[in-house]
Amino acid sequence: MDALDGNAIAGTLEAVFGKDMTTASGTCANCGMRSMVGELGVYLRAPGIVVRCRRCDNVLMVLVEAHGVTVVDLHGLRTLDPTAWRSQHESQTQLLEERNRHE
Repeated sequence: MDALDGNAIAGTLEAVFGKDMTTASGTCANCGMRSMVGELGVYLRAPGIVVRCRRCDNVLMVLVEAHGVTVVDLHGLRTLDPTAWRSQHESQTQLLEERNRHE
């Protein structure tokens, strides 16, 4: 079964967390790889949605809908930071804009 990327579950994650989580930074509890949720491997054909680390294949998240409620298991994540990548991108964008103003 081929994995999709985390963008495939953007709507589900936004419904659960109340914000766009595809740019959130997650750290695998098994191998320590840090990446955006949008870059993780997503499998939709399992019982529920399974999100795996691209490096070690560790299960990071499982999302299952039961009786109209989405239950989320994040046991495979050491960290989940919804602001980390966005802040880094904004800092890089500001540096580029500043450099372009002085050229």
